[in-house]
This record gives sequence, C-alpha cells and structure tokens, in this order.
Amino acid sequence: MGPLRSVVLCGGGTGGHIYPLLAFADCLRRHDPSVRITCLGTPKGLENELIPPAGYDLRQIPAYQLPRSVNMSLVRTPDRMWKAARAAGKVLDEVRADVVIGFGGYVSVPGYLAAWRRELPIVIHEVNVPPGVANRLGMKFTKNIAVGFPHQPAQAESLRDARVVGVPLRRGIAGLDRAAVRDAARAHFGLRPDLPVLFVAGGSQGARSINLAVSGAAKELARNGVQVLHVIGARNEPVSVPTDLPVPYVTLPYLSEMELGYAAADLMLGRGGAMTCAEVAAIGLPTIYVPYPHSNQEQKRNALPVVEAGGGLLVDDAEVTPAWVERTVIPLVRDPQRLAAMGAAAAAYGRRDGDVALLNFVYEAVSR
Repeated sequence: MGPLRSVVLCGGGTGGHIYPLLAFADCLRRHDPSVRITCLGTPKGLENELIPPAGYDLRQIPAYQLPRSVNMSLVRTPDRMWKAARAAGKVLDEVRADVVIGFGGYVSVPGYLAAWRRELPIVIHEVNVPPGVANRLGMKFTKNIAVGFPHQPAQAESLRDARVVGVPLRRGIAGLDRAAVRDAARAHFGLRPDLPVLFVAGGSQGARSINLAVSGAAKELARNGVQVLHVIGARNEPVSVPTDLPVPYVTLPYLSEMELGYAAADLMLGRGGAMTCAEVAAIGLPTIYVPYPHSNQEQKRNALPVVEAGGGLLVDDAEVTPAWVERTVIPLVRDPQRLAAMGAAAAAYGRRDGDVALLNFVYEAVSR
C-alpha cells in the first residue's frame, strides 16, 4: 500500500469525538508530513474551538441531530441529510480524498454517506457501548470498524467483529512519565511536593455532585494533609472553599493541559467518559470513577473493566457526599502502597499506542 495522499476526518460536537480525532491527525502527520488532512465539522460544535488552533483544515457542513424516534423530524431527515451529504461530497471531491475516517457525532453521517456514494473506503472508530447513533448508521456502509476497548465487542452485537485498537491519545498524555514530571507539575499549580494530591475533574462539563462533595470535605482533607487540585468545569458554579486551609486547595474552571493534572496527582476522582478512562489507564493513574447517572450507563460500562482489573474504584453518583470523601477518599490517597498497586493494574489494562494501531488498521482497510 502506498502512502495516503488525502484523508478526511469526521467527528464533532463533544470532546469525546474530537480529542481522538486530533490525536489521530497528529499521528498521521508524524508518519507522513505530506498527507493532506481535512476535518469535517458543524458551525456550532466544539470542533471550531479545538481543530483550527491545532493546525488542521476544518470545513463546515450543515449537520442535523438525528431523531431517536419516529416523528416529524424523522420525516424531514432524508432531505436534510442529503443536503448535508452533498456539502460533504463537495469537500471530498475538492481534496480528492482517499479515505473517510469517522469518530462519531452528527457530522460523521454526511461524511459516511458522501464516501459511500463515491465508493471510498470508510473507517469508523467507536469508544462507547452501545455505539453512538451516528456510528450505528455508518456501520451500514462499512465493515471497517475499530474500537477503543476490549470489552466492546463482547457487549454489543454490532461491534462483534470490530478490531480493538485502543484510543488515540495526545502525545503529551501517551508519552507521560508521571514520576519524572511530578515535582514540576505540582510547582506549576502551587502545590507542595511532599504531600499527597487528589486531582478532581468531572470531564469537559464538570460534575456538580463531585464538586460539592469534595469542596464540602475541604477542611477534613486539609486536616489530613491532602492537597486538592480541582477542575470545576467551565459551565459549573464556582465552589466555595475555606480560605484559611493549612494545605493548598487549588480550583480551576478548566484545564487544557490535562497531562499536568495527571502528573501532579496521586489519585484522581472523576466521571467515566471514554477519553478519561483511556487516558488514566494508559498512564497508570489510580482513579475513583463516578459515572454520570442520567444516561444509558455507558460511563459505568467504560469504567468497570479497569476497575475489575484492579485499577480503581467505581461509586454511584448518589453516594458521593462530603462524608463519603472523608470515609473513602482520604484513607486511599494517604496509602501509597495501595495506590502503587492500583496504578500498576491500570497501566497493565491501558494502552498508549491507539493512534498507531488505528493508523495500521486504516492502511489495511484502504489496501483492501
């Protein structure tokens, strides 16, 4: 198989689709600096804030939320969808695409349709069980399905024949040596080098229940010598933390360089998004997962395998209170031996090579 000349990547809406897309784009560029990389996005998605600053060409096309039930919106969907697919097709023709690779989100569907009409190879990367609605539709047009985690083919019939490649991760995370940069990371946040650090982050949106529980336990955490690095989430209310604590409790609305937070931490407390699970397992960071409770339980399914492997704990959102933090989190973050065992188990489950494994799969699919 010769080099790929032009690749179109589809994925938008949320970080869970865009971050693996960007990590894969970086991998493509590392392996072949001459390859043309074009990303499809929608005018409103988070991709507009993330993809152009990363140095990639983002083409906007109209994309419509796919209805999950039979209603008037479903009646209008074919007309809208073909309009979006025509716009995607113009981009594919202009850049003379060799392959379309989709990571999910509504913008992927027009890309899949346009590629199918042109008989171009389509590769789909999916990280959730069940697969998202856009990728489920895409699977009608291709058998080239890659997944992020080994539990997915066993749990979803549609993924039974998928290739497990891992999740493409940014180099800053995939190559992170936590121990080597721990002191520098702690200094960056104004944390002490000699006391344990609890890193709290509820994903790109934050998590109000986690925020309230940890901030409510601030005095007890400090009394036990536990430092806190707390990413609130840009859309959440600020938390109130006492100002006279004897050890640092640092709050941030958002953290773009998550690798610094991971490096500073002894223990993480967060949600169970697929990207979080992939990142913390790859770098061997012990984590307490509190899956988002108002969904189809996909976050619980994401976190359960690494927890069963010994890499963390799984806790229901309803249980997360200041008293629970005092009872469960404080003893764990102060137990270096238990944390070391958890970290080793997480690292044994996780993988750092998802980007290269997906690239090899794409080459196979195109050569077929």
